[in-house]
Amino acid sequence: MEGFTFYQEEGRPFQGRKLEKMRSFLAQQGLELEEKLQYSVMLCTREGKIAACGSRQGNVLKCIAVDPRFQGEGLMVKLASALMKNAWEERNTHLFVFTKPENQGYFQDLGFWPIMDTRDMLLMENKKNGIREYLKKEAASYEDCFSLRTGAIVMNANPFTKGHRYLIQQGADRCEVLHVFVLSDDASEFPAEIRLDLVKKGCKDLENVYVHGSSDYLISHATFPDYFLKDKANATSQAVLLDLKIFGTYFKEAFHIDCRYVGEEPFSEITRVYNQEMKKVLPRYGIEVMEIPRYRNGEQVISATFVRKKFLEGDWETLREMVPETTYDYLISHEGKTLRETLQNREKTDET
Repeated sequence: MEGFTFYQEEGRPFQGRKLEKMRSFLAQQGLELEEKLQYSVMLCTREGKIAACGSRQGNVLKCIAVDPRFQGEGLMVKLASALMKNAWEERNTHLFVFTKPENQGYFQDLGFWPIMDTRDMLLMENKKNGIREYLKKEAASYEDCFSLRTGAIVMNANPFTKGHRYLIQQGADRCEVLHVFVLSDDASEFPAEIRLDLVKKGCKDLENVYVHGSSDYLISHATFPDYFLKDKANATSQAVLLDLKIFGTYFKEAFHIDCRYVGEEPFSEITRVYNQEMKKVLPRYGIEVMEIPRYRNGEQVISATFVRKKFLEGDWETLREMVPETTYDYLISHEGKTLRETLQNREKTDET
């Protein structure tokens, strides 16, 4: 269509009326506005109607849509260019795009390469074979183990509890090599580097257990955005499928994984949905899924949520029963108590 001119609006992020305007536009395009966006762009007609919009969260470009009436006007390229420019200004150079499969051509022209897709979702990155190169390097030290029965566990460990330790022990007893991937996305109360360190320290005595970060490729804002929307009751099945297909394809290939262990999930609906889908999807890739009953301290099911509650309350006696000694030492340390104060202040702010 000729004769259209568009103006650009930027939000860091949008608030109020403009945010609702973008939410409504995305809904019309069959998309849902995600929370915690850091930067958004709207391309609008002279009459103020949204013709296209897109957003960025960290190094992920998402919530991208163009009104079908304006296809062919080059709006997708303008959107992506604005989002990429903003990401680079914030020193995010390894970028991901979370979009619809039909948009693949636009982003390939901008230097993005597909990682995985489902019927409704496509994940791309701006490094050719980035995921394979990363995992090849990560798995290189374990080539001598590739012929052995190899298991995997993916956990957030927010923080590392006796329940996590029990799951790892159970997995380690059932296979010859066990790889534990600790989520690298910094969307939890305990920072990623602390969570990873506590898992490593808590498993130091288990000789066949190897602990890794997960990078952006497992349950991250790139692969599984709904996981981090804690006000949602359930996860999008397509997002779960995307994440599991990545694990079944790339992680299986790199580490020669035969089995994945998960704990029973009595609390989180999203995790329960994820576990159910895992049992359906991963066997297609030759990965057995084993669900391990939750570890209990007496009648109390040990969960990271319960541990965080007791941590904020300063209930050190109960905590000592719930977490390994290495985690307890961190919680009562100066660094741990500083984090506790930060979380308490954040909770007070959220309440006001």
